[in-house]
Amino acid sequence: MPNYRRAWHPGGTYFFTVNLLQRSGNDLLVRHISALREAVRSVRQQYPFHIHAWVVLPDHLHCVIELPEEDSDFALRWRLIKTYFSKSLPKTEWLTNVRASRNERGIWQRRYWEHLIRDEADFAAHMDYVHINPQKHGLVKSVSDWPYSTFHQLVKQGVYPINWAGGEDVFLKYKD
Repeated sequence: MPNYRRAWHPGGTYFFTVNLLQRSGNDLLVRHISALREAVRSVRQQYPFHIHAWVVLPDHLHCVIELPEEDSDFALRWRLIKTYFSKSLPKTEWLTNVRASRNERGIWQRRYWEHLIRDEADFAAHMDYVHINPQKHGLVKSVSDWPYSTFHQLVKQGVYPINWAGGEDVFLKYKD
C-alpha cells in the first residue's frame, strides 16, 4: 500500500484536484453547482480559507486556496465540503459493499491531489492551470465562456484580460 504524505503547512497556499468517483460522462458537479457552492460557503464560515482560484468541471474541480496563518487542516475542509455536498443529493448512486458497510456515499473519490505552492512562479502556473482547464478539456473554445470559474472575478479585478488564453499557443502549453 502506498505511503501517502501530505504537506501540512500552516497558512499554506495549496492547489487541489478533487474528482467524482464516476467521472466518465458524469455532469453531477455542474448540474448541482448551487449545492456545491453552498457546501463551500458553509465550510468557509466554519473553517475560513481564501479562494485564489476555483473551477468546477462536470466531473472534477481544481482550486488554489490559502489557509489561515495558524491552520494547516485542509483535510477537514475537504471532508466537510464533500460531506455537505453529498448530503444535499438524493441517494441514487450505486454503492459497493465496502462503501455501504462504511456508510459512505458513492459520489467522490476518497482521495484528492494536493500540492503546496512553493513560490510566485508556482502560484502563477497553478492559477493559469485552474483557469485553462475547461478549454483544455474541450468544454469551451474560450476560457471566458466557462461559467463555473473564478476567471470572471479575476478579469474584473484586472488579473487576467477577458481574452486570456485565446490563442492555440497558450492552450498547447497545458495539454496533457
